[in-house]
Amino acid sequence: MSSISKIWLSSPHMGGNERKYVTEAFDTNWVAPLGPNVNGFESDLKEYQDNDVEIAVLSSGTAAIHLALIQCGVVAGDEVICQSFTFCGSINPIKYLGANPVLVDSEKTTWNLCPVHLEVAIKDRITKGRKPKAIVAVHLYGMPYQVDLINEVAIRYDIPVIEDSAEALGSTFKGQKCGTFGRFGILSFNGNKIITTSGGGAMVCHSQEDKEKTVFLATQARDDAPHYEHTTIGYNYRLSNISAGIGRGQMEVLDKHIGLRRSMNAFYVKAFKTISGVTVFQEPSDHYFSNHWLSAILIDPSKTGGITREDLRHAFAKADIESRPLWKPMHLQPVFKGVPYYGSGVSDELFDNGLCLPSGSNLTNDDRVRIEKVIFEVFKNCLTNVQ
Repeated sequence: MSSISKIWLSSPHMGGNERKYVTEAFDTNWVAPLGPNVNGFESDLKEYQDNDVEIAVLSSGTAAIHLALIQCGVVAGDEVICQSFTFCGSINPIKYLGANPVLVDSEKTTWNLCPVHLEVAIKDRITKGRKPKAIVAVHLYGMPYQVDLINEVAIRYDIPVIEDSAEALGSTFKGQKCGTFGRFGILSFNGNKIITTSGGGAMVCHSQEDKEKTVFLATQARDDAPHYEHTTIGYNYRLSNISAGIGRGQMEVLDKHIGLRRSMNAFYVKAFKTISGVTVFQEPSDHYFSNHWLSAILIDPSKTGGITREDLRHAFAKADIESRPLWKPMHLQPVFKGVPYYGSGVSDELFDNGLCLPSGSNLTNDDRVRIEKVIFEVFKNCLTNVQ
């Protein structure tokens, strides 16, 4: 058997000091969903976001979306617009509340929520007497969505935006950090994200009052009383002090990890430069700065001599290299069959032809050699003389 290790799509990458913070938590017996690491992690994130925000760290990004929807007033029977081209964690919390998702297609530039289809959807729902209560917009793969255009539509119809920045910590639009543009922002620290707490997330709030409400809901909505008193339904969504300790160590290497992810994107740009029919996903202008959490490509079989996304994916798998199709749009998922959808098939085409490539900040030069070898073997008949 081969002793070559598997190359993962995006694996955790420790920086070294995570163990120090976790050890301190054990040594001081702060093994609970509160403590110095929780406070410190929130402070680190607040400073990093470089904006007048407050942070509440939670058990997951999905939990943060759930609490954001609650604070936007979403209740059973309401409608919430969500980008269709995303992970299910962006949309499932809508159903947790008994509300109904309305799915909207992407635009081709950033692969994110299309402002044109967004406005069409809002107008149509209003004519049906179903004005949406909120909009969930996603910075997919770390690429900022068209913030100005989306916010213009949202403001015009007075609908709050919940900004899903689960994949976009460190990304910016016009110099401002993603996660700070919406009524609420969402961050994720899942094991495959640009930094990790093993599992975890955060809510980005614009006032201390909103943060306090978030923490209240996330800690079982316990009222201020000497006994356990509850007048509101709450949730067990607070991040533990142990996990927050991992996050504090990860924050120390966040910018370094972003640089390494962006270097992987540049590696793919160079690798595919002379291959016809393959496009690497990149920023459309200097207004956008992507952390390139995952680097992705589109393959046009009409220009590659019939070579498809699946041909490359299978070749990678044979070489023990993980790759993955782009997100399957929610309007194509069986669980959301029959949900209202507004679009023109952009996300369908992205799913059919797109592939996420190994992007981890811990990939080595040997890993890149293995990856490039597979690429050139698959596309050996598609090389051009482009310099």
